[in-house]
Amino acid sequence: MMLKKFLFADLDDTLFQTLEKCAGRAALEPAAYYSDGSVCSYTTPAQRAFFGFINEGMTVIPTTARSLDSFERVSLGFNSYVLLNFGGIILQPDGGIERDWQGRMHGLMTAALPGLQALAARIDAWAARTGYAGRTRLVEDAGTPFFIVVKDPRKITANLETIEREVVLPWIADGNDGYCVHRNGNNLAILPASLDKANAVAYVTERLRREHGEIITFGMGDSRSDARFMADCDYAIIPRRTQLSRLTVETL
Repeated sequence: MMLKKFLFADLDDTLFQTLEKCAGRAALEPAAYYSDGSVCSYTTPAQRAFFGFINEGMTVIPTTARSLDSFERVSLGFNSYVLLNFGGIILQPDGGIERDWQGRMHGLMTAALPGLQALAARIDAWAARTGYAGRTRLVEDAGTPFFIVVKDPRKITANLETIEREVVLPWIADGNDGYCVHRNGNNLAILPASLDKANAVAYVTERLRREHGEIITFGMGDSRSDARFMADCDYAIIPRRTQLSRLTVETL
């Protein structure tokens, strides 16, 4: 019996990346766009060959932190489920929002919102006190608040490490263990612990098993925040020169 194969794949820095993260500049093609229509990310020839290869034998399910709006500006073609906002939103194959999951997540995220707001105020107060130019932003989508994020205006990642060490981690240690940190590149995100790609992957995997019987699952991602959902899949794929690669195979 031929089992159906499904690849849960992160997008940014996994299937494509910004120009400055491309190892070479030859034969790049646009893969995602900013809201003004300019290109924000590109694929390399190797990534396009890999994408063609996996589409021949398996169904690709985007598993990303991107929102509904930013996902619509990705030019790669997908035809199955889509997991957005770190798993906070699941799109069905017809493009509609999975309402049972949305209702569950809306309740959890609404309960976690006061903590996110308190931490955002603490980070912004620290920024005002120290003269730091960055500020927090609450990410909301489809009427649900999900997480807060800080980006360094000058893309100095050491500044985000300082915020994490001096503000965020002490706040979490001070009785706020229902939240976790994701820092990769120029993104410092603080999420409710209940917002996890792995939870959404488990939900969709169970749905796929009901639809198709026994299946094989693959997980692919670049960040340590992807590791949990990848570990729950039958096989894991890690792109080289990424945060997750440095923490695992490159270390060995």
